Amino acid sequence: MARVVVVGSINMDMVVATEAFPRLGETLFGTHFATWPGGKGANQAVAAARLGAEVTMIGCVGADAFGEQLKATLVREGIDTRWVSTGNAATGIASITLSGGDNAIVVVPGANHELAAADLDRAHEAFAQADIVLAQLEVPLDTVLHAARLARRLGKPFFLNPAPAVALPAELIALTTLLTPNEHELAAALQTAGEPWAEVLRRMPGRIAMTHGKEGAYTSREDGELVHEAGFEVEAVDTTGAGDTFNGALAAFWHLGAGQAMRRANAAGALSVTRAGAQGGMPTLAELEQFLKAQA
Repeated sequence: MARVVVVGSINMDMVVATEAFPRLGETLFGTHFATWPGGKGANQAVAAARLGAEVTMIGCVGADAFGEQLKATLVREGIDTRWVSTGNAATGIASITLSGGDNAIVVVPGANHELAAADLDRAHEAFAQADIVLAQLEVPLDTVLHAARLARRLGKPFFLNPAPAVALPAELIALTTLLTPNEHELAAALQTAGEPWAEVLRRMPGRIAMTHGKEGAYTSREDGELVHEAGFEVEAVDTTGAGDTFNGALAAFWHLGAGQAMRRANAAGALSVTRAGAQGGMPTLAELEQFLKAQA
């Protein structure tokens, strides 16, 4: 069982389904509304926990009903929430519009932006016991950098999902064991717009696992050879959380080796889009194994 520490966001997703995305200034009737636990950090924590990892969440929520609900949800998933603090701002939310299997998302960070280096230092014990530290960019960049420094000091692999996409400081890139962007995030994170993504991967062999939608994921070897781990064909219902499922699964299975971890992460991500909700669609270990058996 992998021990994964997740440093990241905890949000309540407020989801509206429509037949078409509204244009600027346009009002449309929706077909459905629901609230779902979310936030890239919490999503990745849940994905890893459902796949058998021992997960500790480090984040921040508000002193409000959403915060209480979200912490309770993490506890029900078997996630250690001792280091989830309560901030002064409201719990973060994501406003998500779904149409035709695609999504458009607006995030209000709230308490997520109060997560600080001191919160990570208080969780030193969790870092020391971890096999992998996993982070994203919905909490302050300085906090993410502190997490990377702490992981390096303790000799722990540091995985970074650079989303939402921003340019990364050179120090953070150097401290990151594995970067897990999609194609757009890769260009933004490393400032390589206009350069073929394959060449970027070849320059950083084994240090990038780039997702590419239904195609699966790509990385590269020391000899410069590009490695493609193919995706899986499924009927998409809701793509929200597919990338987070991939990242949580990658951390949960990394001890099996990069190839096996990427294959299982692709399968978990594919399964996640077959049901509604970022966390609602995330598979259990039994479901993933049954799916992979059926693909053999």
